[in-house]
Amino acid sequence: MKRLVIALGGNALGSNPQEQLELVKHTAKTIVNLSNEGYNIVVTHGNGPQVGMINLAMDFAANKGANTPSMPFAECGSMSQGYIGYHLQQSIENELKSRKVDKNVATVITQVIVDKNDEAFKYLTKPVGMFYTKEESEKIAKEKGFTFVEDAGRGYRRVVASPQPVKIVELDTVKQLADSGTIVITVGGGGIPVIDRGEGILQGVDAVIDKDKSSAKLAKDLEADMLVILTAAEKVYINFNKDNQQGLDFMNLKDASKYINEGHFAKGSMLPKIEACIDFVNSSTNKKALITSLEKAKDALEGKTGTLIYNDWFVKRILNIMIIWIIFRILFMYKQGYIFNHLK
Repeated sequence: MKRLVIALGGNALGSNPQEQLELVKHTAKTIVNLSNEGYNIVVTHGNGPQVGMINLAMDFAANKGANTPSMPFAECGSMSQGYIGYHLQQSIENELKSRKVDKNVATVITQVIVDKNDEAFKYLTKPVGMFYTKEESEKIAKEKGFTFVEDAGRGYRRVVASPQPVKIVELDTVKQLADSGTIVITVGGGGIPVIDRGEGILQGVDAVIDKDKSSAKLAKDLEADMLVILTAAEKVYINFNKDNQQGLDFMNLKDASKYINEGHFAKGSMLPKIEACIDFVNSSTNKKALITSLEKAKDALEGKTGTLIYNDWFVKRILNIMIIWIIFRILFMYKQGYIFNHLK
């Protein structure tokens, strides 16, 4: 049974609980369709709007007179994993039951270890939480040691690190569940970022791990056959939104790197997805990644649409084997006199 790690984009979840609860019903149909096709499914998801909403609510309550305690960002991330996982899990279970399919679904609250010496902790770039005035941000920065930046004339926002994922803490649990045939929801929002203080003692940190990078890490660790990134676009485009826009059916690693260097992919949207696919495909000679829309996932897996990212080393190896076989066959026929007999 082929194993897919499916990374859901924001369009699969919406931006508030009410919208999300409706959208995940459609998301569940796609996931169950693929499961019924015989794929072993592991689902990951983003949490940008959701963790932002939670963080905003907690910040507002703590700083605007409600006298509630300030909530660390790692805890906000874990809350978002819980309620997004609950919506997805319930919707997938309901869809399975409506089709009379007996299959388990489980959400794993997932921690991801990051390196405390990651350069990202020196250069904070990820805006989170609510907007403050300059005076408010300076006061909070003095009290709590937070870093703030001015955000496009809208006020000041806190910024946190975006480090690389190093190790998925609950990997063994996820693997055991997936091996048993359970549809697993994990690494929500890239995982709850934690550091190892020594001897396996973990501690949450204020950071955001890119969801696509963690999904690629998970796919490698689970030895998945394919990483599938579902987004709003049916396929990857170069010269996007220009007169010479071109959709790509296939992309090898060399071309992917070339297009990145030429600036074809936006930093906050398609670029991290392409980089995640390169990371996964590079991990083995026969791994493939697929980028397509939620609605076209089944068609894309059948080769009808989407953009397939592959390692051309594998293709070249097959071609070399075929060439060697053809040469060997010609020599064999020559030795046996078949060619001369045919010419006569």
